[in-house]
Amino acid sequence: MLRLFGQIERVARVATTVLIQGESGTGKELVARALHDASPRAGAAFVAVNCGAIPAHLLESELFGHVRGAFTDASSDRAGLFEAADGGTLFLDEIADLPLPLQVKLLRVLQDGEVRRLGSNKAFTVDVRVAAASAVPLRQRVRDQLFREDLFYRLSVIELKVPALRERTGDLDLLVADLIAATNRRLGTHIQGLTPDARSRLQGRLWPGNVRELKNAVEQACVLAESPWIAADEIAMDPLPLDLPVRAPLDLSNLSIPLAIENIERTLILEALQRTAGNRTRAALLLTISTRNLQYKIKQYGIAAPPIPGRPPRVGMP
Repeated sequence: MLRLFGQIERVARVATTVLIQGESGTGKELVARALHDASPRAGAAFVAVNCGAIPAHLLESELFGHVRGAFTDASSDRAGLFEAADGGTLFLDEIADLPLPLQVKLLRVLQDGEVRRLGSNKAFTVDVRVAAASAVPLRQRVRDQLFREDLFYRLSVIELKVPALRERTGDLDLLVADLIAATNRRLGTHIQGLTPDARSRLQGRLWPGNVRELKNAVEQACVLAESPWIAADEIAMDPLPLDLPVRAPLDLSNLSIPLAIENIERTLILEALQRTAGNRTRAALLLTISTRNLQYKIKQYGIAAPPIPGRPPRVGMP
């Protein structure tokens, strides 16, 4: 994290595009905000948009704006987020979910520094520093032909990697103390800290949801705690087994590399599906592959995902 802080400080000085990569819940938007706040653009707007949360047919208007009559509900001219962020920073979260047609238009804006509102031929010059983030490795998206290679290289002039919480468990005590203090201020609770058992319980967790999951667990414990010190049984956690299972020794009777790779892939996919209760999006994040690639491998290997209560098991379905 100290290395990351140093990178943020250095990168903030220049207006180049930045690609922030890390698992969901690691704090990618906080990194983008830190870049903005440490930059000469700190006095201008920081505008954030989640590319996966807005329907594709609305996202173009949201980013680039529109003129009156551009579509049925366009009753007046409207500036887009690029114009709103002029002079500042535009944070494009979950950039991997940007539809391919919009990827072309975003590339043009990054190259020319000009924006055209939907339905207009007039171009607006904008001075925007773009920071993009992705929980799915974009290089994999490029290989899967789901993300334009030219846009990837335009965005990834500088790449920042935000580590998962399980990779920096030494920060847990500091994070928990900060989260408790923030919860006390916001909710009026009076929690002083954790009991030793509660601390051990947190330290033994792999935290697949990263800091976001930790925040939820700490906040809930602060509310439910019966004393100023949070006990271990007052920390609610996902009941799924998160400790790594003991692997069987390798079978060297067959030295086929393709067969070994297939067996390893099947084992890892089954493990990821088990940990996420069959949620394929979360499983793909754990496996650091795209959801589409995971769906293909599930079908290829005929893997049955853990059944959802009340529904039959899904076998080999995309």
